[in-house]
Amino acid sequence: MARLARVEIFDADEIAMVHVMNRTVRRCFLMGHDRLTGKNYDHRKEWMESELNHLAKCFSIDLLCYAIMSNHFHLVLRSRPDVVAQWDDLQVARRWLVLCPKRRDAQGRPEEPNESDLNQIIHDPVKLKAIRSRLSDISWWMRFLSQKIAQRANREDRESGKFWQARYRAVRLLDETAILACAAYVDLNPIRAAMAQTIETSDFTSGQQRALMLHAEASHHRSPKKSMSKQAKPIAHSLCPLSIDELKDAIGACCNTEGNRASDKGFLPMSLASYLELLDWTARALRSDKRGSTPESTATIFARLGIDATTWCELTRDFGKLFSTVAGKPHVIESTRSRQRHQRYKIRSRAKELLAIQ
Repeated sequence: MARLARVEIFDADEIAMVHVMNRTVRRCFLMGHDRLTGKNYDHRKEWMESELNHLAKCFSIDLLCYAIMSNHFHLVLRSRPDVVAQWDDLQVARRWLVLCPKRRDAQGRPEEPNESDLNQIIHDPVKLKAIRSRLSDISWWMRFLSQKIAQRANREDRESGKFWQARYRAVRLLDETAILACAAYVDLNPIRAAMAQTIETSDFTSGQQRALMLHAEASHHRSPKKSMSKQAKPIAHSLCPLSIDELKDAIGACCNTEGNRASDKGFLPMSLASYLELLDWTARALRSDKRGSTPESTATIFARLGIDATTWCELTRDFGKLFSTVAGKPHVIESTRSRQRHQRYKIRSRAKELLAIQ
C-alpha cells in the first residue's frame, strides 16, 4: 500500500510534532564503522550534528530529539509557523540566504548577503511568502539535511548516485504518550544497538547532550564526586528545552532571542532530571541481565499516562514497528483524519492492545 502524501499528515502552516527517520542505501554502514570494508565513517556523524546545529539556527523548526547511528538517523521535530510569523521580512530573507548563499569565499564558506540580495526577496511578495512557509516546513529541513550529507559523502568517496535508501519516513505524534515514548525510543537507540551502556556515553544523541548539560549546571552548585570526561557540544544549545509547564510558562511563540534555535518552548511536562531518570530506568528494564527498579519519580508518570511499566518498555522498544503514519492513543488516532482527503488512519492491532483505554 502506497504511503500517504506528506500534506495529508502535516503542513508547514500548522504546528506539528513529527518523528522522522532515514536510512542509508542498502543499510550499509556509511556513517559508522563498516566491518566488511574496514572503513570508518564515524566522522560523518559529526557532519550531521554540525548540519543539524546549522538548520536549527535558520529554520522555524524546533529540534527536540536526535540520534545518529551508523546506517540511519532519527529526529523529533516541531514545526513552528507561529515563530516565523514573528520574524520581520529582513530576518526571513537573511535566514534563507544563509541556507542558500549567493556567494562563497575561497574556503567554501557562505558570504554575508548584501543589501541587493536581501532586497530581491523583501520586495518580491510572492517569493517572500513562499520562503516564509519553507522556513517552517519539515520537508524543506529534511531536503537540506539529506542533500548536504549525501553530496558531501559522495564527493569524499568519489561516487555518484543514491546515498539514502528512500524518501524519509515521517510519523506525526498526536498526544503526550506518543511524544514521550518516541523521545525515549530515539534517545535509547545506541543502547538498544549495544553501542553504549549509559545515556551519558550514548554518542551523537540528544539524550547525551542533555545529560552533559544537566551535569554542567549541577557543577556550578556543587563539586561532583566524579566529573564526566565529555562536555556538551554546540548542538546542545540548539536543542529545544525539554520541560514545559502549561500553567506557569509563557504562552505564545516564545521565540529564542539568542539565535541558537527557533523557540524556547518545552515539549514534555516533566523536568529534565525526571526524563533522564526515566531513560535510565527504561534502558535497564530492556536489558535481559538487569531487572532494575522504577524510581519513585517515574511512577507518577506511568500513572498519568495510564500505562504500566511492561507496556512502556514495549512502546519504547518497538515504537518504529508499532506506528507508521501517526502515533498516539487509539481514541486520539481514531478521532484524527488526514488533512485533505479526511481519511481515517489505521492503527496496528498491537499498538491498540498496548494503549487501549482501561
